[in-house]
Amino acid sequence: MFEATDQTRRKQRQESAIKYLLTTMTVIIVLPLLLIIFYLFYKAAPILSLEFLLENPIHGMRSGGIWAPLLGTIYLVLISLLIATPVGIFAAIYLNEYSRESWMTRVINLAVVNLAGVPSIVHALFGLGAFVLFAGIGRSILAASLTLAIMTLPVIIASTKEALAAVPHSFREACWNVGATRWQTIRNVVLPNSISGILTGVILQVSRAAGETAPVMFTGAVFFKAIQTGDPFAYGLLDQCMALSMHLFTISTQVPDVPDALTYGTAVVLLGVVLLFNALAILLRIKLRGKKKW
Repeated sequence: MFEATDQTRRKQRQESAIKYLLTTMTVIIVLPLLLIIFYLFYKAAPILSLEFLLENPIHGMRSGGIWAPLLGTIYLVLISLLIATPVGIFAAIYLNEYSRESWMTRVINLAVVNLAGVPSIVHALFGLGAFVLFAGIGRSILAASLTLAIMTLPVIIASTKEALAAVPHSFREACWNVGATRWQTIRNVVLPNSISGILTGVILQVSRAAGETAPVMFTGAVFFKAIQTGDPFAYGLLDQCMALSMHLFTISTQVPDVPDALTYGTAVVLLGVVLLFNALAILLRIKLRGKKKW
């Protein structure tokens, strides 16, 4: 049998030290998150129930449930997702698969990167000017969703470009060699093998869209709106709506004598909506990842 040398033992000690260091850093990152979630659920436990989800706020939003803001948030997230996802994916396909290196593509890529760093309040003012006033849509779910879509486009474009670029170029060459067109190659080979990476950008889009306050406050959200309890079609595209993020801000800072459980319960539901959308996207990504051919 071979006996480990001093150099081998030294490398093993270094490997163990790095492993424990990385494990400790992971715990330091994850533990506070778990503590925050546990604290939120602990404070919200007295009010969490099905009635809390399906009833509207009453008594000046000091009691009741959160059906109106919950439904408004679902509308905003889904509509912005339906708008931003195809636009972002097709833009990334053009930039990665069709465009050649030129000053125009460099400007477009620079614009995408800069757009990702623009504060949400600037997007809110843009949405107010472009969609509410100039386009004449008015303050509505549609205007707010368009604003959220513009705000989240850079993430989808960037993640989609990276996912497309990760597909081996030999896949494309094999398709071209048998006579396939560029679009046939993209549709049948490149996109199916990059869909899991594309969904990563969509997941990030959902998280950001659900939690933003300023863009919806300027373009479509209202302080209070009474709707039919439990009706999933209570809002129209051109209606204003309540949103969980704005509702949480309102009852936390603008409404006096709100029970703590109501505030924390709203926060837990907002967190739950984000986690639910993320979980659905992750499950879809896992299912599609199994179809990758490399």
